[in-house]
Amino acid sequence: MNAASGRFSVARSVAIYIRSLAFNVLFYVNLTAHMIVALPTLVLPYPYLRVFIRSYARTSLWLLSVICGTKVEWRGVEKIPKGPCLVACKHQSSWETFSLYALLDDPVYVLKRELMWLPLFGWYMRKAGLIPIDRSAGMAALARMTARARQALAGARPRQIVIFPEGTRRPPGAEPAYKPGIVHLYNKAGVPCVPLALNSGLFWPRRSLRRLPGTIVAEVLDSIPPGLDRDTFFTRLQDAIETASARLIREAQNRDQKSEADS
Repeated sequence: MNAASGRFSVARSVAIYIRSLAFNVLFYVNLTAHMIVALPTLVLPYPYLRVFIRSYARTSLWLLSVICGTKVEWRGVEKIPKGPCLVACKHQSSWETFSLYALLDDPVYVLKRELMWLPLFGWYMRKAGLIPIDRSAGMAALARMTARARQALAGARPRQIVIFPEGTRRPPGAEPAYKPGIVHLYNKAGVPCVPLALNSGLFWPRRSLRRLPGTIVAEVLDSIPPGLDRDTFFTRLQDAIETASARLIREAQNRDQKSEADS
């Protein structure tokens, strides 16, 4: 029985690597194809580009499901405000850097400045109004980020500012390391902040090519109204995201253990 179990485990690992490799190739083929076809949108109004961005996100999620068996469950979608808001998202993998285009109506990501320098890719990010931040510039960077975010929030079409409060990817279960940027932005924006918990790091591990079968769950939590003091907001936001993310991780792990026991 142990030998048979060992052979099954090896075969499963090989299958995961093969499927992951196939997905990664098609993921970038899909991205490249969308960027080429969308070239005319660089001189057209932004809504034309938004169609291609949403298509890229949705087709990427479809490829992930079909090839790797990694599905997605969105929870609490009804809690997303109709108007402009901040979305403070847990950051465990690269998955959430594109997938939220399939969830939110018109998101604007806050991202590291270096990504804007990429040929073609950076052009599209500028066209989409994404907000670069220079992590080495301190308060000056926060001031520039806030000014651009307020401009996007005040536009004719309501947009959602997506920010990763920890600034970089953290493995599932790691101690939280929230940065002051989200507090500064919340204090100046005057709009609700929507916490978003997830467990993506279990299935799309950071710094790995593996894409594991299972269900990524992203859960929209209760909005935090504007106007709270800094400490109250920070504590409420971190507690909400970390508690819900830990619960989603436990759910996935318990589901995996049950599947292994049944097999």
